Amino acid sequence: MGSNRVRFDGPSRRGFLALSLAAAVPPAVWPSRSGAAIEPHLGDDGLYKQDWFLQSFLELPEDLAEATAAGKRFALLWEQRGCPYCHDLHRINLADATTSAFIRARFAVLQLNLWGDREVTDFDGEKLREKEFARKYRINFTPTLQFFPETVAEMKGKKGADAEVARMPGYFRPFHFISMFEYVWEKRYAHQDFQRYILEKSAARRESSLQ
Repeated sequence: MGSNRVRFDGPSRRGFLALSLAAAVPPAVWPSRSGAAIEPHLGDDGLYKQDWFLQSFLELPEDLAEATAAGKRFALLWEQRGCPYCHDLHRINLADATTSAFIRARFAVLQLNLWGDREVTDFDGEKLREKEFARKYRINFTPTLQFFPETVAEMKGKKGADAEVARMPGYFRPFHFISMFEYVWEKRYAHQDFQRYILEKSAARRESSLQ
């Protein structure tokens, strides 16, 4: 099946996407924060960290295989030092205990640095520094989340970003953020684009709130 990636080519279109997604669901149906807030810590590289992020040797084929063996989906999270939207991602979205628990139980999330120099082994075996890998995958801004198929075999013959099943291109507000993970977990990308999924989900929430 083809990928239904939510993406645009440049950061100039990011604001339009964020406004469009925010408008799709009014604040009344955003999920409320629950449980104690989860505090991230700031790493030496200037990126906020969650204690459940994947600790990896940056061998992506192995990371994907291990995630699948554990019954999880594999995702890459791109951030950079000083990114205010990355700050919001950690201080708002991932600070919600329910959201973090859902993701932690179902996804192996590997954090990468948009300007980093660590060596990453791509799914096709190519070894690149993080910043070179980012260019290969057309990562233009942060935060960006990439979601991949369940097996390396499903990615054969696909290059770079074409191997993704979905992408979160920028900061999404809480409702859209957790919905993206649900969209991937439910494998809706196989037959439905994310915009349609989010409209159906928001409509169902409105209907439920009126009952």
